[in-house]
Amino acid sequence: MSDSAVEQRGRLTLDELRDLVVRGLIETVIAGFTDHYGRLLGKRCDAEWFVDEAAAHGTHGCNYLLTTDIDMQPVPGYRFANWQQGYGDFHLVPDLGTLVRASWLDRTALVLCDVADDGGALVPVSPRSLLRRQVDAARDLDFTPYAASELEYYLFQHSYRQAAELDYRGLQPAGWYLEDYHILQGTRNEAFTSAVRRHLKASGVPVETSKGEWGLGQHEINVRYAEALQMADRHIIYKQCLKEVAEQMGRSVTFMAKFASDRAGSSCHIHFSLWRDQHNAFAGSSDLGPVKSSDTFRWFLGGWIAHVPDVMVFYAPVVNSYKRYVDASWAPTRLAWSYDNRTAAFRVVGRGPSLRIECRIPGADCNPYLAFAAALASGLDGIRNRIEPPPCFSGDLYAARHLPHVPARLDEAADRFAGSQFAASAFGADVVEHYTHFFRTEQAAFHAAVTDWERRRYFEQM
Repeated sequence: MSDSAVEQRGRLTLDELRDLVVRGLIETVIAGFTDHYGRLLGKRCDAEWFVDEAAAHGTHGCNYLLTTDIDMQPVPGYRFANWQQGYGDFHLVPDLGTLVRASWLDRTALVLCDVADDGGALVPVSPRSLLRRQVDAARDLDFTPYAASELEYYLFQHSYRQAAELDYRGLQPAGWYLEDYHILQGTRNEAFTSAVRRHLKASGVPVETSKGEWGLGQHEINVRYAEALQMADRHIIYKQCLKEVAEQMGRSVTFMAKFASDRAGSSCHIHFSLWRDQHNAFAGSSDLGPVKSSDTFRWFLGGWIAHVPDVMVFYAPVVNSYKRYVDASWAPTRLAWSYDNRTAAFRVVGRGPSLRIECRIPGADCNPYLAFAAALASGLDGIRNRIEPPPCFSGDLYAARHLPHVPARLDEAADRFAGSQFAASAFGADVVEHYTHFFRTEQAAFHAAVTDWERRRYFEQM
């Protein structure tokens, strides 16, 4: 489980950054963190100032950034920050282990930050703090969690500005027929895809493969698995790189979970395994259906499945997320597990040292820190309480109407999260209150909107 030379490529030590700055090869350092949506926010620092000051002492940001809606409007009703408190600062603490060269930007490095208060304590409601807490909980049980995320996206011929000017209607996808695993159609987009593969690899995000997906202009790039926190960091860099390279090429990508009702959704399948003493703790000799596994595996799987309704909001954070769960669309609709079965919400894959659990519920719109935290908290609770998984399902899960459905609406999922004793225990009551307000605000914004569907349906007929 040691880093290979490929995994080290693009990563920088502070001394290496200092040398690049002196030589004029790095002039800017982006100090970033994610908001609730998973967007990268932060500051661009003069590289000399970063090396001399910010690397050791950090920088500041306005705490309203963890209370805004998607349009950056401050939302009232949060205890964490509000108009009454004056929206002060929080501290951005660079995690120098994430320092990389952002090769797609001119003379730029990037570092991800933890969000802390003035006393140096991590802000509990910051997404990266939530995942750190669960990683620490795993270490308390002598486990090291490893994870991977498989991000899908749609590529369009229009730039982001053109898409906005068109009100996101009539956008031309990069492909014109379903291109799942299709080499010829994929070749037509290699100018973009090969560029982002190179940039990711040169920026500390080792790439395995890229391929077409089951949509017009839909693609996936797979990166190597890593320890859970590092993998979530890679996920953030992946999305930022793809969006900015698309911008540079006059194109656009979207990570919406469901871009169009008649097209496949974009997923973020997440894989987890627990390791102890350099060995996969999921591997074992006990029979669980077709899988030979350990008790650790069985209970982790049981807890992960059992707590999906409690933490669904962390897998599917916005109204659009839930429109992806359609039968026979490659998105899961039933809460069950199976071995190497893509109709299952939980697909178990691999054997022995490669044994792992793939959860197919999260969409490409998820915040990886929140989704990973939810998965890890659920699985660890399963281990602590020896939660048994349901029997292994064999067959077409889309046809299994007797099995529980994946939570289907944001408002219902938010209500379940708000009242969940498990969520309060795992994340803290203050975190549950904070994020419940966030998800309910998102739902309320949708309810207040007048949609194209309404105009088409009612303009003349009512």
